[in-house]
Amino acid sequence: QVELVESGGGLVQAGGSLRLSCATSGRTFNNYVMGWFRQAPGKERDFVAAISRSGSITNSADSVKGRFTISRDNAGNTVYLQMNSLKPEDTAVYYCTAQTQTTSYSAYYTEASLYDSWGQGTQVTVSS
Repeated sequence: QVELVESGGGLVQAGGSLRLSCATSGRTFNNYVMGWFRQAPGKERDFVAAISRSGSITNSADSVKGRFTISRDNAGNTVYLQMNSLKPEDTAVYYCTAQTQTTSYSAYYTEASLYDSWGQGTQVTVSS
């Protein structure tokens, strides 16, 4: 497991943008599959986006496709979630997550149970 620290959340009006960042202390960041999940009050934690070790493969939930983009900077040990055209239904706590044990260069995961490290979360609130 590694420590993950999210930043960049906040309050934004509908149609606006935010960029979330997640920094890790892990020394082998380029070996980690990274992902973002979100959890709205009273709801399950849902998959948002994931990115493979090299960053060449990404996947995102249908609800955010075309609006959110996941990327990573392996030299800077950071993963990002660029969120555009935000909607009130995007309001949630956003969690950064890592799978540190994968050996596959092409893997990404959409199931929360497959990740072994989680950040504390950052609140994103979209007002209408």
